[in-house]
Order: sequence, then structure tokens, then C-alpha cells
Amino acid sequence: MVQEQTYSAEIDEILKELESSEEGLSQTEVNKRLEQYGPNELQETEKITPLEMFLQQFVNPMVIILLVAIVISVLTVYFDDVHGAEGVIDAIVIAIIVILNAIFGFVQEYRSEQALESLKKMAAPHAQVKRGGRWKDIEARDLVPGDIVAIEQGDIVPADGRLITAVGLSADESALTGESVPVQKTHKPIVLDRPAIGDMKNIAFSGSIISMGKGTMVVTATGMNTEFGKIAEMVQESEDEQTPLQRDLDTLGKQLGGIILILSSLVFFALVFMRGDVPWTEALFIAIALAVAAIPEGMPAIVTVTLAIGVKRMVKKNAIVRKLPAVESLGATTVICSDKTGTITKNEMTVRYLSLRDLQLTITGSGYEKGGKYYIAPSPESCISLTETLEGYDPTGNQDLIRMLEIGQMCSNAVLQEGERENSWEVLGDPTEGALLVAAEKAGVCYDDTHTKYEDITEISFDSTRKRMTTIHKDPEGNYWAFIKGAPEVILERSTLILENGEEHELKEDLKKELLEKNQSLADCAMRVLGLAYRRLDEEKEEWDSEEVEKDLVFVGLAGMIDPPRDEIEEAIKKARSAGIRPIMITGDHERTASAIAKIIKLVEPGTEAVTGSQIEEMDDQELEEVVKTVNVFARVAPEHKLRIVKALKRQSEIVAMTGDGVNDAPAVRTADVGISMGIQGADVTKDAADLILTDDNFATIVSAVEFGREIYANIRKFVRFLLSANAGEVLLVFFMVMIGLPVPLTPIEILWINLVTDGPPALALGVDPAEKGLMERKPRGAEKKLLDKGMSLLILVGGLLATIATSIVYIGFIWLHFGGIPADLLNPANASGLAYARTGAFVTMIMFQLFWVWNCRDETRPVWRSNYRQATYLMVAVLISFLLTLLVVYSPLTAVFGTVPLGVFEWLVVLAATLPGLLLPVYHVFDLAEKPNDIPEV
Repeated sequence: MVQEQTYSAEIDEILKELESSEEGLSQTEVNKRLEQYGPNELQETEKITPLEMFLQQFVNPMVIILLVAIVISVLTVYFDDVHGAEGVIDAIVIAIIVILNAIFGFVQEYRSEQALESLKKMAAPHAQVKRGGRWKDIEARDLVPGDIVAIEQGDIVPADGRLITAVGLSADESALTGESVPVQKTHKPIVLDRPAIGDMKNIAFSGSIISMGKGTMVVTATGMNTEFGKIAEMVQESEDEQTPLQRDLDTLGKQLGGIILILSSLVFFALVFMRGDVPWTEALFIAIALAVAAIPEGMPAIVTVTLAIGVKRMVKKNAIVRKLPAVESLGATTVICSDKTGTITKNEMTVRYLSLRDLQLTITGSGYEKGGKYYIAPSPESCISLTETLEGYDPTGNQDLIRMLEIGQMCSNAVLQEGERENSWEVLGDPTEGALLVAAEKAGVCYDDTHTKYEDITEISFDSTRKRMTTIHKDPEGNYWAFIKGAPEVILERSTLILENGEEHELKEDLKKELLEKNQSLADCAMRVLGLAYRRLDEEKEEWDSEEVEKDLVFVGLAGMIDPPRDEIEEAIKKARSAGIRPIMITGDHERTASAIAKIIKLVEPGTEAVTGSQIEEMDDQELEEVVKTVNVFARVAPEHKLRIVKALKRQSEIVAMTGDGVNDAPAVRTADVGISMGIQGADVTKDAADLILTDDNFATIVSAVEFGREIYANIRKFVRFLLSANAGEVLLVFFMVMIGLPVPLTPIEILWINLVTDGPPALALGVDPAEKGLMERKPRGAEKKLLDKGMSLLILVGGLLATIATSIVYIGFIWLHFGGIPADLLNPANASGLAYARTGAFVTMIMFQLFWVWNCRDETRPVWRSNYRQATYLMVAVLISFLLTLLVVYSPLTAVFGTVPLGVFEWLVVLAATLPGLLLPVYHVFDLAEKPNDIPEV
């Protein structure tokens, strides 16, 4: 029998369909079914080996170009005595860069594949099963469909099963459904059309935890066929996609590869076949120099370091990044899909409203935090208003209220103790009961004092049929009391009196009707409502009959409780919207609860309806795409619905961040562009599937992380502008000088020094540059926005041309100064000193131009003198370091390695005159490259 039919059929039909009975299966039948269904465990799909994962790190256009450069550089050892030593140094430096980046990429990818292992840890290790009429303890992996299994409080359900018996049974299914309150279970058939998982109250689901009671079930699904297994399969099938930055860098790598291949080939063939006076080994050396000049060798490392620094800063803001590229993706986020329970709300039930006969109160304070206060609340709706508009109330003198709170304390199996978090309580047991305990503490009714006052006698447990719980106690005077809580309609039906100002009055039918209407209005505010009552008993009995005890009750009041929104959530949503980001709530909770919470936090306007999982089930992908354009609340959704919603948004070119904490969130979290898990209450599998983990489980932290992401992306644009401008200058310089018949002005080792050592510190400094103003007042850049856009491409070209012009003037000028002209045989060993002099001038000029030019790369809209250069402390230090390193190459024993010669004051004045335009020329305005105000979309 398929899982979808088990909730509606009678138990006899299910046992017959499964060819089982309440005596269980025989061992022979168990062995057959193990062969048929396999073990009750999660199966892994075939995955690539760690070696394959490591080798994949080298399948990247830019890395392939570097690998080719390594090979050619090594070959020069055998074919070129002049440049062989330089080739070895080039190869070693490039190889180190490539290997370090490959190791880092491998570590990140390997860690992201651990989600399934966490799911396996959540599986139940043992189960109590009935086979052949005898109960036995077995490993859960040996369960098969048709087995009879016993479950009780504290157990992890080992497989999906239809309940045969359920005595006061409730299960915590929050990991599967996102519902914060344990679900009361029943063994009776359920007649619903396409019910959500949370509505299948006669099914016990694998991985859920029994929070109260006991029962038996017949196993209907095991392993990958369970709801838990379906989630595991979706996690495995969810493919990691490249972030926008990764796509941009890949595109950039392919473009550079094409340019390098064309230019290097053109130069090689021109020198060898057109000019004919250049040996092929020298032509190959020149082609390698050109390739090395075109490749920004340090860019992958600088991107990694910039992201890593951003990660370190984000840790201080309660966000742990598991996958570095996600930092940049956060800045591009256009939609945040958030689970409700534990993300928007605290996942801590809180009594928000108390209704006595002559008094209505609201209680402040979120979750289990201490320090809440009581206010007079004329209506249920006022409990979501600002408390400043309400009149404060001292609860200590109201005996009716104290009696109500004492009932909540005593009619409970939950335990209240000091929490690990500062200024908070910790509840062990049912969260609904815990909410009543915390409400009493806020009124000064101490848990320990009440339990000292009343002696426990016995308990008549809650079950889904009775819908109430009773505890019997003895007070210090020897009086016996029954304290009762339960569904308001049930408690009112059994009540004949009502407590008012310390006196018991008749509870008339019209008043009962009024109280039931109050109950409905509380439910409409997304509250779970309990009725509380008591009865004074005549004497102690050996056995207490529930029907005798639970009659002629004295009704005390109604308690409305809610899993409250986080205090900062409304402001966080407002800030997200101001940044052009659309928040969406996706939850497994009830439609009414989700809609009410959404209205409280101003996620939607009053009257806006939520879309449910059953409605999504009837939609095709095209219809769903239309729905997700406008709907901001989705309720009663299953994991596959969350996944479909995320995919529908991504098909519309949205950059989607998905937050969650339960196992049910894992597939969607992994599929999203940015997966975000809660660190405190998040399941391990969801953490492993996520890119970002919030250590404070705070939605507001996501918005802060988005701001960090935007800042980091802006800084990446800064140093990409700088590095590619520098590379463009080197490429154009080498190309033009060779084409006009002059020797290469920069050797490969000098180019490597410039690209890695000289340009590296300023590029890193740009990576931590202070954020521009107004970053969170702009819309997200969008998936179509490219890193290398028209404005940046023009700026890179302008910077490259200016660098080429400045360096060409110095290079040719120094040759002329030294030789009194330009000799035809400059490569003749006799002219080596003069060529070294000119090359040193070109080397220093290229560096100085870039150290000036870097200041033009900090701001996309303003010239240097109008930017906040006073805050650029790191860049100032970096430029100084690069300048000192340049002096080291020119005036230290390193001259022997680089072939440089010391320069005098005159030469330095010439270099400064040639390079100062790189700082002073307002290129954005001269060349009209600045983004216009309307190019920067404001919200």
C-alpha cells in the first residue's frame, strides 16, 4: 500500500495489504522482505572520489592557461640557454599559485558533500519490534514494511508507520514540517484530500521524536521510501551551481584565454616567419612573456583572500561562511526565502494573552527570555500592538490570575530551569506547557514555591480523544484539588462555574458562547488556546475515575500562546526591502498561523492570503512561476514544494537565499544560490547543505550579511579593475614594442614580480577598502549584471593605454639616452648593459604608473581628490610596501636575478613625470566612464 493511502484506510485494511498482523511478521517473512526492500537506511548515490574532486579544480580556463605556461617555461630549459633559468623560476612560481588554489577549492567542495552523513546520524539506531508474537530489541536498519513497532516518549521514530494505538501520543515533527508545536497523534483514519505531512496525524514519521505518550505502529515505508528518505534523495540530487562571481571569473578566464592565444600566436609567427631575424627560441620566450603578462596570476589568490577576510569579519557578526563564493552571492541576493519556525519566530512558545472573567491581559517578552511585563489588553488584537499604548498591570495581587498560573504550573510535565543563554529560562518537555511555566515566572509566581505548596498525587494523561489533562494534588491544609487544562470547548463543556474576583459563580450558556467566541478570535491571531479550570475534591481515592473527576469544573480562563516573531524581524524586513530584496515566508505550519505572523511582522498587507502546499500540488511549473511573482507567504508546504518554489524563482533570474533549520529545509537550502542554516536550532544536515550558518539564529543577521556581501563585491570590482588595467598595460607594451622591432621591455620574471609582488599588496588593500555610502539603498545588481561590464572594460583599456604610453616613452627614451639612438642589434651581448638600463626604466615606470593608477580604481563615480582617500589607510600602507619592494629589486643583490641596474635622480624624475598622469587625470570624467546617477538604481 502506498504511503498516500495509509492515512485514510482502516488499520485492518493496512495490515491485510501488508500481509501482516498485530502479532508481527515471522523471521522467514522478514528475511524475504529485507531482500525485497533492502535495509532501513539511507542510501548514497554514486559520488566522485576525492581524487576526481581534486583534479576537477584544474578544469578552469585560467588555470589551464597557467598550466600551459608552466610546461612551456620548463621547456625553455632545454631549448634556450639564455632564458632557461628564468623559465624554471617562472614555472615554480606559477605552479605554487595553481596548487594552492586547487587545494583550497578541493577542501571547500569536500566539506560541502557531508549532508548525507548528518542525515544518517539522525536515524534511530534501535527499535522495539514484535515478531512472531514476541517483543524484541533490534537494529533499526533491520526493520521491514509490515513490522509492528512500539514507540514511547523520547524515542526517535525508526521508520514511517501507521499508528495502531496512540495513548497520549504526540510527536515533535518540526525537523520535517517546521511546525513548532508537537503534533497530537491518533490511530483513527483521516479523511482529507491531499493532506500535508503535518495533517497526517495517524502516521509516525521516521526521524521525528516522540515528545509524550506511547503507541504502536505498523511499518509502511523504510529507508529511502520514507519521507525522511525522500528528503535525503532530494539533497543528493540538488546540484551545486556556480555563483555569479564564479560565472564571471570563468567567462573572464575564457576571454583572456582567447586573447592570449591569439596575441601569443600572432607574435610568435610574426617574429619567426615575417621578420625572420629572430630565433624561434627567442620568439617563444617573447610569446611566453606576452602570455604571462596577460594572465592576472594573483587574481584567484586575491579573490580568495578577500573573501576569507570578509568571512572573518562576518564571524564577528554571528555569521559563519562554509563556502567562500557565497559571500559575494549574498550581495547579489534579490529574494530571501525564509522558514518561519526558528527563523522569523523564536521556536519558543510564549503565552501572549490571558483572558479571565473580568480581566484581559497581554504579556510581553519573547520566548523563554526573562523580564516580560503584564499589560491590560482590551482585545486579542491589542496583544500585537505596541505595549507603550497599553496600561501596565501588577499581577501579584490578583488571586484569580495566580490560581490560573498555578494550574498551568502544576498541570504539567515540563520542567523549568535556568537557561544557558544569559537572562533566559530553559524548558524541558512540551513547549506549550513550558510557555505556561514562563508566564507564571513573569508574574512572580515561582515554579519551586508552587511545587512546594502542592503535593503531587496522580495524573490523568492527555490524549487526542479526551483533549484534556488533569493532575490531582494535596495542599498544606489537606485539601485535594484537580487542576485541568485542555481544548477550550472541552473544558467549557465540563464546567458549571466560573471564577470571578475570588468567588465562584454560575457559568451560563450565553457566557460560554462569549468565551468560545473569544477562543476563536485568539485562534484568528495565530494563537494556540488552552482552557484552564479546577475542581475541589472531597477525599483521596485509591483510583480516580476521569469522568467523575473532570465534571462540575470551575472555569478560570483562557491562555493564548504563540511562537512569537523575533523582536528585530520587522526592522530587518524593512531594511531588506529598502535594499531591493524581497522577503518570502515558506513554512510547513498552518495557513492561518503563517498569515497571522506575516501580518504581525508586516511581511504582507491585511487580507493577503497564503498559498498552501496542496494548491502548489495542483500547479504545473509555469503556473507556479506566475504565483511566486506576487505571493510572499507559502504555508503547509512539504520539502518538495519548497524546492519547487526556489527553482521557480531561479528560473526568473532571481538570486535566491533560502534560510531554514529543519531537515525539511535541506534540499531547498542546498539548491538556493545562497543556503542559510540556523546554528543553534539547525539540524546538522541543513548546516552541511548550507553556505552560511547563523550562530544567533537571527533573521536580521542575514541582512547584515547581505550588506557585507555587497561591500565585498564592490571591493572585488575595485581590484579586478586595477589588476586587469595593469595586465592590459603589460600586454600592450610587450606587443607594440615587439611589433616595432624592439626587444621585450619586460622579462617574464619582471612581469611575474609586478603581477604578484608589486600589484599584490594594493590589490589586497582594495579588497578591504571601506564600503561606499548607500550600498544598502540600492537594488541588487541582478543576475544579468556582469563583473566586466562596459564601463569597467573601457577603464581597463584606458588604463592599459596610458601605462603603455608612459612606459614606452621611458623605455625608448632610455635606449636613446644610453646609445644616442636605437641600435639595430640591441640583443647583441655587447649592448647588454644599455638594454638592462632601459628595461629597468620600463620596469620602474610600469610599477610607478600602477601605484598611482590604483587610486583611480577605488571609486566608480568620483575622481581621486573627491573620494574618501583619507580612510584608505590599508591602501596607503600597501602602496608604500610595493614601492619599497621596487627599490629592493633595483638597489639590492636582487639585481643579479632580475637583470636590473640602479637608477639615478634624473631617471626617477623622468619616471615620475611620465607616470603622474595616472594619478591626476580624472579619467572617469574625461572619458565619460562614471556611472550616471540613474545608472545606480535607488529604491
